[in-house]
Amino acid sequence: MPLYVTSATHRVIALPELLAGRDARQAKQQAWLARHSAPLISFTVVSPGPIKDSELTRRIFNHGIRALRLLAEASGWEIRQQTCFPVITGPEGLLVIDAPASQVKQAAIELEQSHPLGRLWDIDVLTPQGNILSRKDFSLPPRGCLLCQQDAAYCAREQTHSLQDLTARMESLLNDADHATQR
Repeated sequence: MPLYVTSATHRVIALPELLAGRDARQAKQQAWLARHSAPLISFTVVSPGPIKDSELTRRIFNHGIRALRLLAEASGWEIRQQTCFPVITGPEGLLVIDAPASQVKQAAIELEQSHPLGRLWDIDVLTPQGNILSRKDFSLPPRGCLLCQQDAAYCAREQTHSLQDLTARMESLLNDADHATQR
């Protein structure tokens, strides 16, 4: 199920395209929830800057899909259906999981916190009713910045760090993860 990294578009995305992509993702989520009536993982890559579909984001995405599949297997959860979407606003994955949504979200949070690339993943868990479970639901603070100790949303809004520094950190984390999987 990994995406081919050589097919990345490298297209610069403007805000209207980004918003349209988010709306399209939400429509896909709602369609899947209506069809399956089970918890849904919606997986994307945190990708600063105007290019969301690149070899870098696809490689990070592929690591995440593998980690989610291993998590489901280790937890004894059935993946009822899964697919990946190679879209210009960045790779997206949907996985219907046969397990309680709160358990899936707790495990997803743990994965985001423990995996070398977890900070670069956005693993949303939706209940069968379509509610998105958040870190707040588990009394957890917002996610931290990739480069400093601030709230990530604050740094993104204020553009505290350069795109070059953020991309370099993403590449460093990916290299660390690649080396860890080769051992």
